[in-house]
Amino acid sequence: MAAKEVKSALKNAREAIKNKEYKEALKHCKAVLKLEKNNYNAWVFIGVSACELDQPDQAQTAYRKASELEPEQPLAWQGLANLYEKNNQADFKAELPSVYQKLVTLYESSDIQKCCEVCKKLADLFLENKDYLQVARTFRKLIQLKEDGRGEKAVDKGEVLQLWKQMIQLLADSVEEQDNETQQHLQHEQLKTKEICETMLSLYPEQTFPLEELGKWYLKTSDQLIADVTCHYFKCLCVYSSLEGVVKLIETWNCSVYLFTLAWYSLAQGQIKMHRYRDSVVSCNQGICFPAHIPSRCIACISPSVFQIPHADKDPVLMSFKGRAYLQKGSLDQVFQLKKNMLAISFLKAVELRPDSWEYYFLLGRLYWHMGKESQRDKSKTQTHLLKAAKLDPFLGPAFRYLGHYYREITKDRVRARGCYKRAFELDNGDVESGAATVDLSMEQGDMVLQAALRADPQDCICWECLGEAYLNRRSFTAALKAFARAHQLNQESIYNLYQMAAIKQTLGKFKEAASEYLQIIKREEYVPALKGLGECHLAMARAALEDYLDGRAVDLIQEAISYLFRAVRQRPDLSCLWKLLGDACTATHTVSPNRARVLIPGTLSGLDPPDQEHTLTQTQVLKLGERCYAQALKLMAEAANLWYDLGLNYYHQSSRLTSPEQDPEYKLLLEKSLQCVKKAVMLDSSNHSYWNALGVVAMSKGIENFALAQHSFIKSVKMEANNVVAWTNLGTLYLKKENIELAHEAFKIAQSLEPLYVRCWIGQALIAETVGSYDTMDLFRHTTELSTHTEGVKGYAFWVCSTLLDKSNRDSELYRYNIIQMNAVSAAQVALCKYTERIQTDSGAFTMLGYLNEHLHLKKQARQAYQRAAELLRSSEQSESLNFALRNYARALCNTGQWDKAVRVYSSTPKEELHDLTGLALACFRAGHLQDSLRAYEQALTVASSEKEKTYILTALAILQHRQGCMDVAKTLLFKCSMLQEPAAESLLSLCALGLVHSDSTLASAALSELLKRTSGQGTVEERCILTCTLLALQGNYSAVQKEAARAVHSNPGNPSLWALLSRLVPQYYPRKADVSAELTGTDSRELAGFLSRSLTDDPAGWAALMAACHTENTARLLSSSAPRREGLERQLMTLVSEKGQYGVDWATFMSLCSSYCFEGKFAKIICEIINAALSPEQPAVFLLLRQIQCESLLLSRTTLPSSVLEQLSSAVLANEACVQAWHWLAEVYRLQGLLVQAVMAYRQSLQLASQLGSFSGKVASLLRLALLALGPCMASVQGAEWKDLVLEATTEALKLGPCPIALLIQALLQFSIKMGARETRRLLERIVYTPSPLQPETVTSVARWYLLRHLHAKDDHELMDTLMDHAKAAGDSKLVEFHKQLSS
Repeated sequence: MAAKEVKSALKNAREAIKNKEYKEALKHCKAVLKLEKNNYNAWVFIGVSACELDQPDQAQTAYRKASELEPEQPLAWQGLANLYEKNNQADFKAELPSVYQKLVTLYESSDIQKCCEVCKKLADLFLENKDYLQVARTFRKLIQLKEDGRGEKAVDKGEVLQLWKQMIQLLADSVEEQDNETQQHLQHEQLKTKEICETMLSLYPEQTFPLEELGKWYLKTSDQLIADVTCHYFKCLCVYSSLEGVVKLIETWNCSVYLFTLAWYSLAQGQIKMHRYRDSVVSCNQGICFPAHIPSRCIACISPSVFQIPHADKDPVLMSFKGRAYLQKGSLDQVFQLKKNMLAISFLKAVELRPDSWEYYFLLGRLYWHMGKESQRDKSKTQTHLLKAAKLDPFLGPAFRYLGHYYREITKDRVRARGCYKRAFELDNGDVESGAATVDLSMEQGDMVLQAALRADPQDCICWECLGEAYLNRRSFTAALKAFARAHQLNQESIYNLYQMAAIKQTLGKFKEAASEYLQIIKREEYVPALKGLGECHLAMARAALEDYLDGRAVDLIQEAISYLFRAVRQRPDLSCLWKLLGDACTATHTVSPNRARVLIPGTLSGLDPPDQEHTLTQTQVLKLGERCYAQALKLMAEAANLWYDLGLNYYHQSSRLTSPEQDPEYKLLLEKSLQCVKKAVMLDSSNHSYWNALGVVAMSKGIENFALAQHSFIKSVKMEANNVVAWTNLGTLYLKKENIELAHEAFKIAQSLEPLYVRCWIGQALIAETVGSYDTMDLFRHTTELSTHTEGVKGYAFWVCSTLLDKSNRDSELYRYNIIQMNAVSAAQVALCKYTERIQTDSGAFTMLGYLNEHLHLKKQARQAYQRAAELLRSSEQSESLNFALRNYARALCNTGQWDKAVRVYSSTPKEELHDLTGLALACFRAGHLQDSLRAYEQALTVASSEKEKTYILTALAILQHRQGCMDVAKTLLFKCSMLQEPAAESLLSLCALGLVHSDSTLASAALSELLKRTSGQGTVEERCILTCTLLALQGNYSAVQKEAARAVHSNPGNPSLWALLSRLVPQYYPRKADVSAELTGTDSRELAGFLSRSLTDDPAGWAALMAACHTENTARLLSSSAPRREGLERQLMTLVSEKGQYGVDWATFMSLCSSYCFEGKFAKIICEIINAALSPEQPAVFLLLRQIQCESLLLSRTTLPSSVLEQLSSAVLANEACVQAWHWLAEVYRLQGLLVQAVMAYRQSLQLASQLGSFSGKVASLLRLALLALGPCMASVQGAEWKDLVLEATTEALKLGPCPIALLIQALLQFSIKMGARETRRLLERIVYTPSPLQPETVTSVARWYLLRHLHAKDDHELMDTLMDHAKAAGDSKLVEFHKQLSS
């Protein structure tokens, strides 16, 4: 029974090993060993399983045990060998030879093939250990095994010979390291090899291999007799073998001194037969030490006396030699002077006499080829004789070249032609014509041939280059780029491959990558094409930067482009294309502002002294330099139409840059030059639509205004190119300028249909809509800013946004909400105007509008700067009204930024005739402390005021001033006077009430407050009214009513934080009994705390939710500072209260909106869902979303992967509440937890857009910070790619634009930390947060920054700065950081 169990267990173990279940196999083997301790197979299986489980020691023990049990069984020994081969342990390597030797002994009698394999491994092992004697003995053993055969079929002698060769070669390569015994063994084996070769040659006399080996052996001897034998062997080789092999054999063999001549002689013979005459001459000269006559096959060596033989013209053979000589010399005229028939007869007669002569067939075929098309097409003439010559002499390269000509030009067989050319080039690598034709045909045939060649030799860099050229010809740029990259990898010294890679990337628009590769080339040498490419790439990047309004970057790129192009021009001043590119680079500066267009130009190029230095040129000077460059290019190519066109545009741009064109005589001169140049371009190439379009633009300009010529030019341009959106747009502009609205509209309409994304035609339609007074004007201008940034579109849109904002009567209209709020018009217009004013810095109106938009966005500093620039621009003009308006705006901006004295000076510079000027001056004087001046200004403003409302405000201000000066009665009189008006302002009543309270006049205060409460009920004054009421009650001594009034105000306005703060101050002061809440909050018993709160606080669950959120925030902050949480366990008490109060009509929407972001788990979530279902309708979108949020919370916390259907439902729920910013935040968090980062980014962007439309400052900041934090995660995880880094920078930069944001600064610092932890910039950013915090910076931000700063300093090993940081942390009570520092130090 035990035997059956053992057999079954072994079978199971074998199956487990087969299924790679090695642990299971070990269990079965152990079961076997319990029954049969010395079971051989069980130990072997244990060795196999342990080896696969990476347990080498256990495997070795098992195999050793098995080999001891049955030493004659090879299975254990083979397992032991496999184990030693897999592991590199020294003891394993030392025992491996003995295992191999044991296997050789075991296999020798049973399996010869395996025995030979083990012998080879053993020889390799001995060779690795440099035991050469054992190598020789092992090879001898292997050869003996091969020779014996052990009853099998006879072993191939060639295989045995290869073993002898391998052994001799291995030992010969290491002869210096061998001992005497090994060297003697080597000599014996070489003699043995010679005997085998002689035996093999006697059996197979036509085999070339033994001939080669015997020839090598005899070449190494120095016996004269043996030398003769060597000559015989090489002659036999020439008969039986290929000439290439013989020549290669002799070329690569290092002969002895005596046989040097013999070897060179044999080499020369082979080279002659291969028509390598030059190489043959070199070999003969090397082989002899005196001038020798080498029989030359060159016809040029024929003695001139041949031509002097009498009656030679009648001898066919001599005629063939004569024609042959002329053909060889290339003197075809002399050949055709002979009688053609006589020549043909002569060669044919020579062929008859010598039918085995390849020369006569080749000469006859070449003659027929040069006799013209008729003889070329005759297949029996050219092709037949050339094929016969190639067959008789397969090494005749010229025959294959002419056959290639025939197949390419006559039969159009590209494949055969390429094969012939390739063969000709292989036979003679100096045949340039054949080589070039091979490459051309390969490229024409596409990549199939080249790919086949690469499969044969994948390391052929030339073939990779040709493949790249083939792809490039058919415009497969990506494939060509890969081919050239591979060629460059194989041959990194080749500049051509690198240049082609850069050129392709330039063509694909990857200018930055192309420029870096061009730079690699010019680091090696001043390669003109690379310099030209560099200039083109930088110029293209500059144009792209100009389109994005990055003018500073564009100017830098233009400067670099000029530098590289000038270096190219210095190398090749004769190339007009380089001068043209220089002109293009200089002319490109016309787009930017003159203040920015300052370029460093080499002195030699600029023409300024000293010439060896660089000079900074202004925009006008750079444009004139471009003019000179175009002129130089025209000197080289005077009839190039594109150069005249470029020169004309340069003149046009020069004229547009003049400050006062109407008064400058050069203006019309430049325009006239421009017109003439463009006309010249049109004359040279009248079919180019761009030239006609440029002619129309110049003719339409203000200094010429030849509208008939402009119209004719635009129409011609359209006729030359039907899909010419630019010409149609310019034609529409011409019609619009001539006030032909209908034709202009039609032209713009056609342009829109041709290219809907072309922004200028949309600007034209917007201008038409503005002209006719259409309501679509603002929409059209907004659309232009969405398509692209264009100066006219930007200014038009900003004008309409400002006009809409100034019209305060339409604030409640649907049109206003759509155009301004939903479309985020103020921010969009402000960003666009920033770009506009950056480029056009002379437009005062644009700066005024920019200042106004900045004021709306509360960007006070930027508004002040914009208004200041507008005032500066208008000071030099004669527009006094505009200047006064700009000064008024500037002074107001100064007041907003607290610069009161400067505001007073600016207001004083205005005429002070407008009410706004006087009131602004009065306010500025008041804030600056000039009370008398303020009083006079208000009194003067009172005389200018036209309405009672204006007078009310002025009288109120005067009363405040009088009170400030101590004139209480006068102030009271003025305020009474305000209250007696028909429409008293709320501010005047408020001031009157405050005056009564300050002077403890409860009657006055009560009367004023009663009137105020009657007239005002808006949300804007609720805080002031609450404070006044409470103060009046306290003044009257009704202290119990103080707290009630404040509580009533809080109850009516629960979302007002100021009222909550007021209540927190009033309760301890006027209701001490309830002030004990603060003491109770410090207790540790959460149940007692909750019970007290349930009695003390209102029954509104929204208050509980707010309390829980505050406690949660406090607990988080305490955890960061290693402190214990103070508020825990409030969820249960909240659920109890909610359950009890659910039936009394609680404000559930407010409650759920407050606690929706709080984390509920388990039955709490279930309770909330039940309460919501009972209290609210689940069909409501907001309720449905809240239910989904609570239901998914536990799944998200458990990191469960949600199905796509669930994600779609959540997305639909959020879309139903698309006006809720927090809903989008929650959806983005869901996507993040699911690993869908791209979808999370899109959700955050949607929330940002929504917050911008709603004008929610906190919503925008929260969206930007959440987006930045999301993108920071992949950066901290070192995910490859720059998109996450760019996203972090974009989000934090936008957040900082909105105002001070410590969290954004922290995220930027962490981004720098993730990019380069040890950089100096990392330390600077973190130290800025730690040591110079902003007033509103939370302690948690500082704590996190300290943590990462410590990691940075620890990596830099800067103990001094770490000590400083620790002192700062201890002062702040950051014990967690101190503990972390101790862990790092230990």
